[in-house]
Amino acid sequence: MLLLGPPLLLFALITWQVVADGPLVDLDERLSAELVRPDRASELLADIGNIQVAVPLLALALAFVAWRGRARGHDRWWLPPLAGALAMVLVPVLVAPLKEWTDRPGTPAVPPAVGYYPSGHTATAVVAYGAATLLLLPLLGSPAVRRGLVVLCGALVLGASYGLVRRGYHWPLDVAASWCLGAVLLIGVWLVVSRSRSRRSAGTPSRRIGPS
Repeated sequence: MLLLGPPLLLFALITWQVVADGPLVDLDERLSAELVRPDRASELLADIGNIQVAVPLLALALAFVAWRGRARGHDRWWLPPLAGALAMVLVPVLVAPLKEWTDRPGTPAVPPAVGYYPSGHTATAVVAYGAATLLLLPLLGSPAVRRGLVVLCGALVLGASYGLVRRGYHWPLDVAASWCLGAVLLIGVWLVVSRSRSRRSAGTPSRRIGPS
């Protein structure tokens, strides 16, 4: 709960401001007006958060982690990949009702419509790339490679977030809220991965190779 508290509280604060049209919304709109400059580069960056881009990469990571765990005879090898897949499934389950409930209009850079809060593309990028990173990190032996993977994950998420705001597809608060929502889901994945590693370190018997 200590880990989940900050992102949940921040998400609740942002959502309250959006629903109540509070002072943060005025600041958000002024910031958006300064940042929005639609161009081809921002559109390409925003595409990093597309389901067609992010989810297949996560699926590859899930398949590799599952294969590696099963090949090594790990007990409950399927649990970490399942946690990553479940986190991804929860993104539309959580985002779609929030979009309908908040009914927030888009920026002046997009056609008139509602349902822009929170950003589904941002949440997709955070959870897909973040879950893939959390699952792959324990399999990497080199600290430099692990750091590189974390930096790559951060670059993809920040790139998609910047592109969405710069292109005008979303307000900054839409993106910030999805960071919080994604963080909550990734904490769940991290807890499952950590628990699985702890079980193996403690010598949990494997169905293939016996006691470690």
